[in-house]
Amino acid sequence: MGAMTPETIAAPALSVRNLDVTYDGFRALKSVSFDVAPRESFGLVGESGSGKSTLLRAVAGLAPVTAGTIEVEGKPLGKTRDRAFYRRVQMVFQDPYGSLHPRHTVDRLLREPLDIHGVSDGERRIIRALDEVGLSSGFRFRYPHQLSGGQRQRVAIARALIVEPSILLLDEPTSALDASVQAEVLNLLEQIRRDRALTFVMVSHDLAVVTHMCDRLMVMQDGAEVEQLTAAELAEQQVTKDYTRNLLHASEGFRRPQPDGAPNL
Repeated sequence: MGAMTPETIAAPALSVRNLDVTYDGFRALKSVSFDVAPRESFGLVGESGSGKSTLLRAVAGLAPVTAGTIEVEGKPLGKTRDRAFYRRVQMVFQDPYGSLHPRHTVDRLLREPLDIHGVSDGERRIIRALDEVGLSSGFRFRYPHQLSGGQRQRVAIARALIVEPSILLLDEPTSALDASVQAEVLNLLEQIRRDRALTFVMVSHDLAVVTHMCDRLMVMQDGAEVEQLTAAELAEQQVTKDYTRNLLHASEGFRRPQPDGAPNL
């Protein structure tokens, strides 16, 4: 086999360089940079207000980028996101009830992104998406208020998957759920990532979740990067910054995942 050349090395699935976000004079993100490889799961962790969710929203086009660049699969993004972007990149929000229209059935919630993107094989995709998240066809014509929190988040995941993206942005996707349901949804997400060869960028305040779900992570404080490290380094507490050590110490019950792969929640 010949040596790898720059042309044979795949571009990062997501590349962020010197990103700033400013709201009404407040600098919420301060020159943040990171790369996520194709099919990698990358975590963003830090205290509330550290900028991790703002960073995810900036990638999605939901926060005002004031400086820096974002590239998806080697292509620079402009200030607005087009439909092609949302075919490649989908976001799952923290609150499954707030992200689903209360007057729309599951069927309509899943059909809407297909209509927006002009996808014709809607019936096949709806059946596949529901099956993939562990919901039977009997859920198709229920409304969000008729579902449990875990079922609503499964619908939100199905809606994100239905246009077959390559990148999922996950903003605390299980923090609004009971602990027993959190583990189910996290294991579902991990299975989907493997089956579809997806790239994940996940925000979480729970270090056990990040260790279980992510290959690498970036620790953030006050809108800036503290350090980047692997999940194994975090689990072994091989960190270089005092702030990260303090996060570890403040994480009650933080332990390495059990051998069966389930996170300690």
